[in-house]
Amino acid sequence: MAQPIAEFEYDGIRILGYSQAGEETYFALPELNIGFDFGRAPRELLAVDHIFLSHGHMDHAAGMAYYFSQRMFIDNAPGTLYLPAGLEDPFRRLLGLWGEIDGNLPHANIVVAEPGRDIALRRDLTIRPFAVRHPFRKRDGGVIGALGYAAIETRQKLIDEYHGLPGPDLVKLKKAGTAITRPVEIPLVAYTGDTAPGEWQELDYVRKARVLLLECTFLDEDHIDRARAGYHLHIKDLRRIVPKLENERILLTHISRRTLMSEIRAILARELGEEYSSGRVSAFMDHRPKRRRRAPAQSDAREG
Repeated sequence: MAQPIAEFEYDGIRILGYSQAGEETYFALPELNIGFDFGRAPRELLAVDHIFLSHGHMDHAAGMAYYFSQRMFIDNAPGTLYLPAGLEDPFRRLLGLWGEIDGNLPHANIVVAEPGRDIALRRDLTIRPFAVRHPFRKRDGGVIGALGYAAIETRQKLIDEYHGLPGPDLVKLKKAGTAITRPVEIPLVAYTGDTAPGEWQELDYVRKARVLLLECTFLDEDHIDRARAGYHLHIKDLRRIVPKLENERILLTHISRRTLMSEIRAILARELGEEYSSGRVSAFMDHRPKRRRRAPAQSDAREG
């Protein structure tokens, strides 16, 4: 039976997905036509044309071949995978091997993403990759850096000196070739992938994104050393990081499945206080639909 996915919506930003450490992580933003990480390529991702991969660990990347295969099967365009440098060749080889096994090599667009190099998806939507601290070590000893991504909307704003001018005057200026507007960036969603604390915290388009998907794998007091060793965030890190962030909503992802949701709520309330009780910070997986309690059968009702 498939796990119930979480669905979060805030002021026109809708995020579908699932995220538990070591099991599966993916996010689909249908209205923006983007996804972050593959998980096991659930159906929510198949209609999304642009997937941005944070790193190559299996729980984030296992569904890559299935995604491209299924899009070919349903006659969709191939879709595009954006990934960190160093992963392009391994992923192309992996697709080739699946082509040999399956008998059909799926079409795939694979593009290397680089920190700070914008990816324009539409005139008004840009994805900006940024470096995070989650080094992925290859068998040959090399290291591949992980990436986070920010989805940034661009709007045109009237230049201050033209405020208050009548409409006809603005039209005349525009026809004369005068630039009367300037582009303004509005960070909508930022996704850190897996990461330790780092310079990414200071990036305006991360800390000011309206919604931040922020990894926090470890909550237990005894797991601080494990968080450090694996380049993950611990809840203790968030006590320092969150007050410096300006995001309207912060969704905690990749929480260890060892912790029950009831325990997660209690820990977040204790460690983050007002940030949690106000609703600004929440666990992404706490946005799953609430399960209805089964009505007791007649035989159960008669017992006790």
